[in-house]
Amino acid sequence: MGHGKTSYVCLPCRASFKQAHPGRYDRARVCPRCAGPLIHVGAAFAPPRRRDLAGWRTLSLLLHAGVRFHMSCCGGPGYRPRTPGEVRERMAYAKATGEPVAQALVRRDLSW
Repeated sequence: MGHGKTSYVCLPCRASFKQAHPGRYDRARVCPRCAGPLIHVGAAFAPPRRRDLAGWRTLSLLLHAGVRFHMSCCGGPGYRPRTPGEVRERMAYAKATGEPVAQALVRRDLSW
């Protein structure tokens, strides 16, 4: 039985691709549209629509902070912010509390 597929993203093209899981000796994946590098985001990823610029901006902030969308024991990646406002709120929380940004971004409830 073959392995499942996982998602890769090209941020400049605002495109998502399902490909086989990376192997030990795989080379870096490239976008078929622009030949730029693809970012491995995980199997539980649901991309925003291509015209949703705010959604892609939010996704870019999450990916640059090191947040990915891998499956957890309960079947999903957990909470991920969907709007730039939610990201700003969590960034302010991280700055105020000293919590690492990646942890603050995936926190569902903010307790100030």
